[in-house]
Amino acid sequence: MAKNGGRGGAAARRSARERLAAERAAAERKRRRRRALTWTASGVAAAALVAGGVWAATSGGGSGKAKTTASGANGARDAAAAATGLPPWPRPDDTADRARTEGLAVAAMEGTAQHFHTHLDILVDGKAVTVPANLGIAASGDAMSELHTHDTTGVLHIEAPTTGKQYTLGQLFTEWNVRLSATGLGGLNADGTRTLTAYVDGKKQTGDPAAVELTPHREIALVYGPANAAVKAPSRYAFPDGE
Repeated sequence: MAKNGGRGGAAARRSARERLAAERAAAERKRRRRRALTWTASGVAAAALVAGGVWAATSGGGSGKAKTTASGANGARDAAAAATGLPPWPRPDDTADRARTEGLAVAAMEGTAQHFHTHLDILVDGKAVTVPANLGIAASGDAMSELHTHDTTGVLHIEAPTTGKQYTLGQLFTEWNVRLSATGLGGLNADGTRTLTAYVDGKKQTGDPAAVELTPHREIALVYGPANAAVKAPSRYAFPDGE
């Protein structure tokens, strides 16, 4: 009898341990389900927020549209500021695209039918303004206008695929996204007290400076400053041999 009782007691203890293990396993499964539900709810909430943000940005009457519109307006103001701001003027990323609007050829390689150089100086209140490198050259480097710059020396390169075409200073300033006209340069206005004058090989020009033609080894100077101020504009540029 004692031996049978021992086996019965052992069986009871095993049964108790099994029940305890089963209860713990059930509790662990329940805990995991709760965690999964929590993560799912969080994901749904996040998705709702994202969806709400997209809706707000695209719906016709939400505040998101107002923000998008304001952002677009700011972008337009920034573009206008780039064209009519004060020097120095940076090179725009879309400079090659802007060349196309002037009818300039844009290709992967320089043209070989015509090749010459012009030089440009810009003086504002007696101080030189840098002409940026890579005007007319795409930011990616894989496209180039027939009118472009390579460095900040002020040398303008015309490397064209055809001959007989006329190039003007206004085309360069379109690539640069800087206003150039008889009434001003960028945000510098020509009025009764200050003037903008173009010089070619040291000789004063009249009319719209944007119409000044680019020709081989021509020295062009744009001078902005007080009216009637004494001006000694550069008359020549020492082009390197072969240029």
